Amino acid sequence: MKDLCADLLAEYDALAGLCATLTPEQWRRKTQFFGWTPWDEIAHLCYFDETGLLAATDGEAFAEDTRKLMAEQEGGKEISQIARERFGHLDGEQLLARWSERYHDLVDALAKLDPKARLPWYGPTMSARSFATARMMETWAHGQDVFDIVPARRPLDGRLRHIAHLGATTFGWTFVNRDLPVPPVAPFISLTAPGGDTWTWNAPSDTDYVRGSAEDFCLVVTQRRNVRDTGLEYAGAGAEAWLPLAQCFAGPPADPPAPGVRAIRY
Repeated sequence: MKDLCADLLAEYDALAGLCATLTPEQWRRKTQFFGWTPWDEIAHLCYFDETGLLAATDGEAFAEDTRKLMAEQEGGKEISQIARERFGHLDGEQLLARWSERYHDLVDALAKLDPKARLPWYGPTMSARSFATARMMETWAHGQDVFDIVPARRPLDGRLRHIAHLGATTFGWTFVNRDLPVPPVAPFISLTAPGGDTWTWNAPSDTDYVRGSAEDFCLVVTQRRNVRDTGLEYAGAGAEAWLPLAQCFAGPPADPPAPGVRAIRY
C-alpha cells in the first residue's frame, strides 16, 4: 500500500507542479473536457479528495456529506457547480494550495490502511487499494486536460501501469454499464511501457488484440482521446466493440471525444 500511495502522491505532485506554472489567463482557459477550465479540473479533484479523506477517516461524516451531495444533485445541481460553490472564493493559486494540503492528507491516511480495508464511496464500498488506484486514474485523466491546453508533454513513468491495469480490467464494465452483452473473449493487451518494457493482460492471441503504447491505451480508456486518434492497433470482435466505447471510470455511460477533436500528439 505504501508503494501504491507513493505513486499516487507522485501523480498528484506532477499535476500540481504544472498548475504552479499557470498564468491567471491559463487558469481560466477552457479545456476540451466539457469546457472546464484548469480551475474547474482542480476544484473537482479537490472536492473528491476532501470527501475521499472523510471516507478514509470518518465513515459517518462521509455518509452525512454524501446525503447533502445527493440532495443538491436531486435539486438539479451538477457536480461542477457544487465544486464551484464550495471553492469559488479561491483563485487558482489559493485553490492549488488547498488541494495540495488535502491530497497530502489523503495519501497519508490511505498509506496507513490495509490494502483490503473497505472504504465507503458513492455506490459499492471499495478496497483501499482500488480506491487509491481510482484516485490516481482520475488525477491522471483530469491532468491530461490541463497538459493539453498549456500545451506540455507530460512526464511518464512506470506508475502509468496502475491506470493501464484499471483500463484492462474494466473491459466488461464498459458493456455492463451500457446494458450491452459482454464479448465472450477479452482481447489480448500488449502495451509498450514508458521505459520500454512490455505490459500484457489476458491470453495471448493473434486475432483478438490491442497493441501499442501504454500512454495511448490510457488516453483511450480514460476517454481523453478517440482511439482513431492514437497509434493503437487492434483486431477482433472484442477489441473492435470495446475501444470506441472504453470507459475505465465509474458513473453513467460516457462517450469519448469525436475523432479529430482531441487529436493531439506530442
